[in-house]
Amino acid sequence: MRKIVWALFAIVFLGLAAFVHWSLPARDIVRLLGTDVVRQQVVETNEQGQEVTRSRDVRFINAVSPAGAPRVYRNEDTGWGWPPYFKHDTADLAARAQDSISGEDDPRWMVVTSYGWRLQWFSKFPNVVSIRPAEGPDQTIIPWVNIVVWVLFLAVVGYLALRLRRFFAARDA
Repeated sequence: MRKIVWALFAIVFLGLAAFVHWSLPARDIVRLLGTDVVRQQVVETNEQGQEVTRSRDVRFINAVSPAGAPRVYRNEDTGWGWPPYFKHDTADLAARAQDSISGEDDPRWMVVTSYGWRLQWFSKFPNVVSIRPAEGPDQTIIPWVNIVVWVLFLAVVGYLALRLRRFFAARDA
């Protein structure tokens, strides 16, 4: 029974860790290449049971890292949902990205803050939260918010693991 409980604890821990990692901001230093707008259609079932096709425009920001790796970001409002970035400036961010486009001969490096993961098999892209100028391609960015959140997360998980261990020790005694 003990192994099953610890396995369930580990599964819940890994699931929560993945959720926290997806939600926390990531910062990349990139050179912006351009922006795109793509119309996406989704087939949904309405309340009457009928299939309805809904379409929406999704903005993308294309970039390249200092090492030459391509980066593609989604640019959508987060609204009041999760994660709580309260982003309501998609059009302004697209204009800022277009204004920051540069070529290889005269690069302008930008810090792009985003959340989410790039999953190529599922065509999923991280969502841009902000864009600001970088000092250069080798700028060091210390993710203080991420460090604090991970320390608190690991402290809570450690406390829960200790309580679970004490529970089993008291039960066996």
